[in-house]
Amino acid sequence: MLLGISPDKPTAQRKFADKEALPFTLLADAEKKVAIAFGVLQEKNMYGKKVMGIARTTFIIGPDGKIQHIFEKVKPPIHAEEVLAYLKESAKNKS
Repeated sequence: MLLGISPDKPTAQRKFADKEALPFTLLADAEKKVAIAFGVLQEKNMYGKKVMGIARTTFIIGPDGKIQHIFEKVKPPIHAEEVLAYLKESAKNKS
């Protein structure tokens, strides 16, 4: 199962998902509870000013509910390929 989570409101998420034709569900975390729990609400430097923001991060969670792998500082243009390569390698190592 693939889920995306962001602090955006559901209306903004729907607009983004429609624009990008996303084939997965986006969950809203407007109060940033999930971001805090997963440690991705971090201080960032934006145009020379320190602000709190969400660090783009991907968590691979196994069937047992435990985190198997974390991708930090995600770069969207190449990230899907990185995740797919990890999942293929992981599946190969399990067989």
